[in-house]
Amino acid sequence: MKKLKDILNKVVVQKVHGNTNVVINTIQFDSRLVKQDDVFVAQKGVLVNGHQFIEKAIDLGALVVVCENIPVDKKQGVTYVEVEDSNLALAIMAANFYNNPSTKLQLVGVTGTNGKTTIATLLYQLFKKAGYKVGLLSTVKVMVNEKIHKATHTTPDSLAINKYLSLMIDSGVTYCFMEVSSHGIHQKRTAGLHFVGGVFTNLSHDHLDYHETFAEYRDVKKSFFDALPKTAFALVNIDDKNGAIMVQNTKATKQTYALKTVGDFKAKVLEKQFSGSLLMMNGIEVWTKLIGEFNAANLLAIFGVATLLGLEKLEVLRLISDLDSVSGRFEYIISANRITAIVDYAHTPDALKNVLQTINDIRTGNENVITVVGCGGDRDKTKRPKMAMIATQLSGQAIFTSDNPRTEEAQVIIDEMEKGVPAENYKKTLSIVNRKQAIKTACKLATSGDIILIAGKGHENYQEVNGVKHHFDDLEEVQNCFNQLKRA
Repeated sequence: MKKLKDILNKVVVQKVHGNTNVVINTIQFDSRLVKQDDVFVAQKGVLVNGHQFIEKAIDLGALVVVCENIPVDKKQGVTYVEVEDSNLALAIMAANFYNNPSTKLQLVGVTGTNGKTTIATLLYQLFKKAGYKVGLLSTVKVMVNEKIHKATHTTPDSLAINKYLSLMIDSGVTYCFMEVSSHGIHQKRTAGLHFVGGVFTNLSHDHLDYHETFAEYRDVKKSFFDALPKTAFALVNIDDKNGAIMVQNTKATKQTYALKTVGDFKAKVLEKQFSGSLLMMNGIEVWTKLIGEFNAANLLAIFGVATLLGLEKLEVLRLISDLDSVSGRFEYIISANRITAIVDYAHTPDALKNVLQTINDIRTGNENVITVVGCGGDRDKTKRPKMAMIATQLSGQAIFTSDNPRTEEAQVIIDEMEKGVPAENYKKTLSIVNRKQAIKTACKLATSGDIILIAGKGHENYQEVNGVKHHFDDLEEVQNCFNQLKRA
């Protein structure tokens, strides 16, 4: 329980109607969760305007309403606080309510189109192996030291973030690594947090259904670095031309990493196999279980962050050699007759290209590459033909199937993908709407030595169709197929 005036600290308030000296129970932005003496923050969301539910929240017991427009009809005994931006106000209030937990640990944010989950998760792994109590906020899961919490968004809402950070403080956590999505930045979910460092991975085609233009998507990412304090570090992938843009106006100390150009942290891939890679990092060789140039870049970012946070360089490299791959990121199994199946979260054109190029770099040339891929419904439609084109250009066979169609028809999504297939590649494409059947077909088409890539869903263990989530796990499905082939 807190006094309203205390949780409004640093919130830019336009006007107040009522008493700010009242004691409130907790903060809610979902009117359905409001209870007696709560604060209800009315947000103008993408789909719903919370101002429509102010009266409902008061009926459920809200003592305070924070909103961008105070209603004309005000209820007796309720305090109304008008702010310019409810999202920003909620973030600052959440931090205040939980006693600003981000200032009591070392919080590092990772942003970019691809690599966020891998970098954040492997940093969590590395610091755990180094003997620290660590927290993780990621797409796959939330970790409060050893305790797992289910993740629902890449970047949770600001109340959840501060709640988890507060739990971390209570558990003795000293470092936390957090994925920072463009949606999270744009919706001010990370406002009010104190970061000791930020990482930029790369920028490619994604989320244009939300941001509308690539420039807006880029500038939203950049605003995260603009907000970093001068005591923080900003570590950017300078191989990506947007890396330099990210830190144009940052007050943080600028640091760079690169595979192809000059950087403060530099790496080169010396050898690559399905079992791992030999890298040269800042002049020292290190073997890793992860493969591909994109993972070399991810590991280089990890090396940079750990070093900047004060860990000894040789110890960091030793720990990197012991890191395991992240769930659903280039996870592979090999059948009894030597067919390799790879499950990867690649759901953008750039990520799909990176994974297929890695596969083609490692294979000897005689194996056939079969790619099973779809695109999510109710998301950026412009990437669909691009992903199909990449799949057909870099595979011997491409099977287009459903991903998470959500409220769209899966066949319509596949039709839009097929528009990107060059005429000369038509003969090596198949369309199978049922994802389970598509994976089975890929397994039946493959012969000894062939490689199957199942892309797009990675760690996800469900398929969302018409708003309903059904259990579905790519790795389970391909393992079942391999078991059936073994018995046949």
